[in-house]
Amino acid sequence: MSEGFIPVAAPVLDGNERAYVMDCLESSWISSTGTYIERFERAFAEFCGVRHAVSCSNGTTALHLALLAMGVGPGDEVLVPSLTFVATANAVSYCGASPVFVDSEPDTWTMDPASLEERITDRTKGIIAVHLFGHPADMRTICAIARRRGLFVLEDAAQAHGAECEGRRAGSIGDVATFSFYGNKIITTGEGGMVVTSDDDMARRMRQLRSQGMDPERRYWFPVIGYNYRMTNVAAALGLAQLERVEWQLERRRQIVSWYRQELGDAVGLSFQAEKAWARHVWWMFSVVLDGDEPTVEEVMAHLRGRGIETRPFVHPLHRLPPYLRDRDCVELPVAEHLGRRGINLPTWAGLTREHVRYVCDSLQECYATSRVS
Repeated sequence: MSEGFIPVAAPVLDGNERAYVMDCLESSWISSTGTYIERFERAFAEFCGVRHAVSCSNGTTALHLALLAMGVGPGDEVLVPSLTFVATANAVSYCGASPVFVDSEPDTWTMDPASLEERITDRTKGIIAVHLFGHPADMRTICAIARRRGLFVLEDAAQAHGAECEGRRAGSIGDVATFSFYGNKIITTGEGGMVVTSDDDMARRMRQLRSQGMDPERRYWFPVIGYNYRMTNVAAALGLAQLERVEWQLERRRQIVSWYRQELGDAVGLSFQAEKAWARHVWWMFSVVLDGDEPTVEEVMAHLRGRGIETRPFVHPLHRLPPYLRDRDCVELPVAEHLGRRGINLPTWAGLTREHVRYVCDSLQECYATSRVS
């Protein structure tokens, strides 16, 4: 972090990262084989409470591998929340299937189970439940609908390392789950992803697909078409070091969010993401939604940028993006559209201090005060 600038996210690399990466360099094991890959996969599976973790090159390839392993293909439909990063829907499209978009709950901002069932058709193959900004989706209700309708459930936990739903760790609830380790995530490998499952056959298929489809028992024999989706040993070394400190990361984020809540508790014109009693929110991002129409998101972000504070808007709802604006999907998803239009992510990462948070909140409220005067 440069002096006088507060980024919206930044990694904290103060554990064994340097030692483990130097071990890779000194041993020359820097590519897609090495002991750190095995160690990271084993440790991450234990962290999630599942039997298998399959590392890969990023969170998008993790989604693609999971969907392929679930048998998603042309003609299938997969239900996806509209308020999520575009990779969730893109991975469905990679399989030749169609994402079908679902609205959000107004308090948690995750997939609305009440809107889910009405979007199911005879072509629906499964559901991707996204744990948005670190709050788990309502997995009890979503999984009940899926069981009743014969659908798989994939947890997109890219933003939710360590989140819990009724005491169960994210990644252990659905049939399969995916994680991202991009540089702004709770734990990072720079770029990287992971698929987790307790299904032995699914794990075997994903390991084969990520390595060009090579038969694990017959070297350089490729019975299926696969992909080069492997993680490097160097990235896994970073990930293992980060995972060793994950509980510290999560505790720091809870502390930072408590500071935001204290500073903004009485602020007029702002709404916050809920934390349900059954959930453990891990606060990948602390976010606000601007009530009313003024000031605009652009005006607030510009004001904060002028004070040396980086922010980011919420994503555009996917059903409004050009690749997915099909006639059958021109539906009204009012909650997702409102959140996408009025939401802002504030700086949220483990290295922030109380003074940083106070400065962000003072600058935000200053913007509102200026807007009311004008």
